[in-house]
Amino acid sequence: VFLALHGEYGEDGRVQERLEQEGVPYTGTGIQGSRIAFNKELTKQAFEKNDIPTPRWLMLNDISEPAPTELAAPWVLKPVRQGSSVGLQLVDEAGQWDAAFAAVCEHDDRILCEERINGREITVGILADEALPIVEVSPKVGFYDYQNKYTVGATEYFCPADLPDERAKAIGQLALKAFDAVEGRDFGRVDMMLNVGLKPHVLEVNTLPGLTETSLLPMAAAAVGLEFSKLCQRMIELALQRN
Repeated sequence: VFLALHGEYGEDGRVQERLEQEGVPYTGTGIQGSRIAFNKELTKQAFEKNDIPTPRWLMLNDISEPAPTELAAPWVLKPVRQGSSVGLQLVDEAGQWDAAFAAVCEHDDRILCEERINGREITVGILADEALPIVEVSPKVGFYDYQNKYTVGATEYFCPADLPDERAKAIGQLALKAFDAVEGRDFGRVDMMLNVGLKPHVLEVNTLPGLTETSLLPMAAAAVGLEFSKLCQRMIELALQRN
């Protein structure tokens, strides 16, 4: 089975578990890695355990929570178990908190509150234990939300990102470390923010990254001469090698 699913059931390990029960080979990360990477709380715990730099964070429940005092604004609010930036809210100051918190609670009963890193947004594709060229993401309006991800022309992409060679190499190694930390397998994508000093902060790992005309893993693969059909074939080959 060639998996190209997003969200609950597809990315959280449940379809992977069903396929393994049926003895059916499938592409990508296994049950445990899918479960960890889809759950932002488990991902953060894996990052901390493996000394991977990530924005400071705390967990909240979907009750009326005041703006946190232990984590200074601005904040990013995320549902713990969603993908594709669904439900993500940016909060610049305490006066915006209540509305943003209510909006994110529509998508989950557990909320990740994270410090907001101002800087450059990048992503690193992983294929067969190698980091692909870095893609820099630059929305024309607003931030990289669901609409800007999936609307053709709404976001500019730069691949490879304009970074010093040594810094790019170090970021690639960090991406591989983060991918291993969540037990990723075969292919994926690691999202990061670079602060003004170009220090990377790992946000999350995607074990089933997008495969649309605006998606970033195919873009990174194309930068090394791997056209879309060959990328898909490589994903299949990696799965078959395990079976």
